Amino acid sequence: MAFEGLSEKLQGIFKKLKGKGVLTETDINEAMREVKLALLEADVNFKVVKKFVDSVKEKALGQDVLSSLTPAQQVIKIVNDELVALMGGTNSKLTYSPTGFTVYLMAGLQGTGKTTTCGKLANYLKKNGKRPMLVACDVYRPAAIDQLEIVGKSVDVPVFTMRDCKDPEFIAEQAMKEAKYKGYDVLILDTSGRLHIDDELMDELVRIKKKTKPHEILLVVDAMMGQDAVNAAHGFNQMLGIDGIIMTKLDGDTRGGAALSTKAVTGRPIKFIGVGEKFDALEPFHPDRMASRILGMGDLLSLIEKAQENYDEKKASELEKKIKNNDFTLEDFLEQIGQIKKMGGLTKLIGMIPGINNNALKDVDLEDGEKEFRQMEAIIQSMTIEERRNPSILNASRRKRIAAGSGQSVSKINTMIKKYEDAKKMMKQFTNAPKFKRNRMFKGFQ
Repeated sequence: MAFEGLSEKLQGIFKKLKGKGVLTETDINEAMREVKLALLEADVNFKVVKKFVDSVKEKALGQDVLSSLTPAQQVIKIVNDELVALMGGTNSKLTYSPTGFTVYLMAGLQGTGKTTTCGKLANYLKKNGKRPMLVACDVYRPAAIDQLEIVGKSVDVPVFTMRDCKDPEFIAEQAMKEAKYKGYDVLILDTSGRLHIDDELMDELVRIKKKTKPHEILLVVDAMMGQDAVNAAHGFNQMLGIDGIIMTKLDGDTRGGAALSTKAVTGRPIKFIGVGEKFDALEPFHPDRMASRILGMGDLLSLIEKAQENYDEKKASELEKKIKNNDFTLEDFLEQIGQIKKMGGLTKLIGMIPGINNNALKDVDLEDGEKEFRQMEAIIQSMTIEERRNPSILNASRRKRIAAGSGQSVSKINTMIKKYEDAKKMMKQFTNAPKFKRNRMFKGFQ
């Protein structure tokens, strides 16, 4: 989980501050020393850490904080505000050309997931009403064109290729003509990468830049590389001039140093983060929401947005009627499991809930929860349609057959049926509550 180590340490530091009630200058200095160590252990750039801690300390030592009735809360707010500023302040949105045709030049070192990210970006743009086309400008890496074509097919986006041409500038130029002619409004250029920054790579990218005049140059960096990712971003920005950063594999980086350092070192914002392998696992980067997660305050806005993305009003209305009429079947139960998976699974959802911190999650085996979901899916999918719609007919022989078909034990079948019955009762109580309004949770966020 992203920032896991840093989040745990910061929450521990602030818990101690809250326990003191009245804070002294010595308390603040000690807390800031611990914050500094926590940030350095998270692989945040040393200069960035020093500036951050000095800024927090200066504001925290003010009389308004020390004399406050809730000084610890004031310090936490200062740290939150400084974290938000450190990561860019506000969400830096992707911009589009005012002429109606936009070119994005994707750059990055080899191994950062650039080609896959091109597909994720194309998928994101499609969801937002654009008509993107991918362009294979990597003419050196073996099978690079084949990989992009597979990516394009996966997200149902056309890929422009010229297999016999070794001139990426010419390929990009021809792709622009083709895209405009066929009515596509966004061109995503997948360019060559290198193991490290060199003059040959930069010269090629500069030539493509001059030829295509991209609306934005987006650098793809791997969060797992830590400060190497930050250094690469700094180098690309100096030699090429980038407009934004897409940070991949943030879900696998427990330290988070790259995400916290990049904006301060390069002056360029993180625009998107990769949070999984699937093509819909690309999210706009919100510094305020990320700071909130780091400090254990959850991310309710992202949780609501996830719910909205997967919210089908017609289906919700039908489900409500089924629950009220006691007609909630195992087919419906299976569909609800699918909805949770679409929203990112248990691990991701729980991490967005305010008040849930890493220490609380230590006693909860989320992997077991995800595994149990998969087992329940296998069990329900091994049933006949009649059994799914009318679980009361599931006698011993039927359960034995389902166990064999799903690869689970009969006791697992019994446990799953019990959980289904419990969920059915809980939903019935919820929909019968006087204040229940199905659309209320979305009101004000649309």
